[in-house]
Amino acid sequence: MVELVIIRHGESTANRDDLYTGWTDVPLTPLGVSQAHQAGQRLSEAGLSFTDVHTSVLQRAIMTTHIVLAETKQLWLPEHKSWRLNERHYGALRGRNKAQTKAEYGEAQVALWRRSYAEVPPLLPKPEHVDDRRYAHLPITALTRGESLEMAYARLMPYWIDQVAPRLLDGKNQLIVAHGSTLRALIKYLDQVSDADISKVEVPNAQPIQYTFDKQLRVVNKQVLRID
Repeated sequence: MVELVIIRHGESTANRDDLYTGWTDVPLTPLGVSQAHQAGQRLSEAGLSFTDVHTSVLQRAIMTTHIVLAETKQLWLPEHKSWRLNERHYGALRGRNKAQTKAEYGEAQVALWRRSYAEVPPLLPKPEHVDDRRYAHLPITALTRGESLEMAYARLMPYWIDQVAPRLLDGKNQLIVAHGSTLRALIKYLDQVSDADISKVEVPNAQPIQYTFDKQLRVVNKQVLRID
C-alpha cells in the first residue's frame, strides 16, 4: 500500500474577503497560518511520512506546505513546484467580490462559473503574467485568459501522470498542497466523479485528505483527517 495526502492551503486573504483569486498571489491570513499548523499536527499524529511534496507556484500554497512540513519534521523533503498545480484561473472575475458578481450576473450564472465542470468565466482581454519569471518558460498559450474546471483538469493531469503517479507506483508516499479547484479536479479523477456531480465536491481549507492505493494505483481507502 502507498499513501497520497492532498491538502488545500489555509485561509487566504481572498478567502477571508470572499474574492475570486485564481493566479493572483495572495498571502495566508493569521487563521490560515493556524489552519496550516493544525493540518501538519494532524499528519504528525497520524504518523504519515512522505518522500516528496508537490505544490503550486503561489505563496498561499507554498507557505502552507512549509508549515505542514515543519510540523511533521519533514522540511528536508524534496519540494516540487509547478504552475500546473495553480488554482483555476478565474479570468475577468479574479479580484472581484463573489456576492457582488451574484448581484450583477445572477446566482444561477455564478453557480455555473464556480461549481460546474465546463462553464468558462468571463475572459480577460489578454493574458496576464507575461513578465512574471514564474511563467517565463511557458509558451504564451499556457497563460490563459480564464479557465473552466475542465481546462484546469486538462493542465493538471500531465503533472499527475508524469510526476506523482510514477512515484506512488514506486511505493513512495506523496504529499500535494494546492488549491480548491485543482484538488477538485484531482478528486474527480481519483474518485471517478461525473461531470454533473463534481459541482457537489467541496475541498475545505487545510483539511488533509488521505488516499491509500494498492500496487496498481487503485484507491482502496479514503479518509479526511479533520482539523478543528
